Amino acid sequence: MSASESVAGRRRIAAEIAIVLGLSFGASAVYALVAIANRLTLDRPLSQQTATLNPSQSPRPVFDLIYQFLGILFDLVPVALVCYLLWRATRPHLGRLGLDGRRVGRDVLWGVVLVLVIGIPGLALYLTGRALGLAPTVVATGLDEHWWTIPVLLLSALRAGVTEEVIVVGYLFARLRDLRWGTWTIILSAAVLRGAYHLYQGVPAFFGNVAMGVLFGWLYSRYGRLLPLIVAHTLIDAVVFVGYPFAVALLPDLFAPPVLPTSTPTPSG
Repeated sequence: MSASESVAGRRRIAAEIAIVLGLSFGASAVYALVAIANRLTLDRPLSQQTATLNPSQSPRPVFDLIYQFLGILFDLVPVALVCYLLWRATRPHLGRLGLDGRRVGRDVLWGVVLVLVIGIPGLALYLTGRALGLAPTVVATGLDEHWWTIPVLLLSALRAGVTEEVIVVGYLFARLRDLRWGTWTIILSAAVLRGAYHLYQGVPAFFGNVAMGVLFGWLYSRYGRLLPLIVAHTLIDAVVFVGYPFAVALLPDLFAPPVLPTSTPTPSG
């Protein structure tokens, strides 16, 4: 390959990355930056605001269900895109994304271990941020109680785990390696992106997700296994989404939203 062809190839990859992120978490990061700027310039402090992760989309239950399902479905389209872009003709077809169907049981077990490593410190960081007035109250679900509420919340958790880990870890690591970025440059860049699109939840959420991104990125660069990260992320979000009403009932002073909140519906993740 000539030097000009090599440069053209890198430019093409860079353009592809920009398009994929523009359709997914790059756009989310921009919206999150605008959201936090909006929050910080309101006449109400962050501690008296809320961020709703799974808001209701319609007062009519059947249409709320349809909107929720469509939102989850179309959020998975960028995942399908990166799978298409990195698909290999030989097995494992999604090997470049760290997915190969081997050692599934062990990968799931490691995902459960990661939940324990990340979940408790993450909760502590959130409560500390609330106490210091650096974060809004995160309302994990704004859905009313219907027969489909818990299944939708579980699907939403799966959507978050799959989209974030496949795109921000699997895809970005593959493509940035193609651009000959160093390992730690990739890890830190992906981690900062992860933190950026969580900024709507406040400053602690940014640093907490950067730390999570560094850990996930290091594990992926060392072992090349994406499924444990997907499992861990999905389980954490599932516990938060489904357990939120119970947490509010048991500890309203810690988890209940403030009176007359400023609520900003946001993508889950």
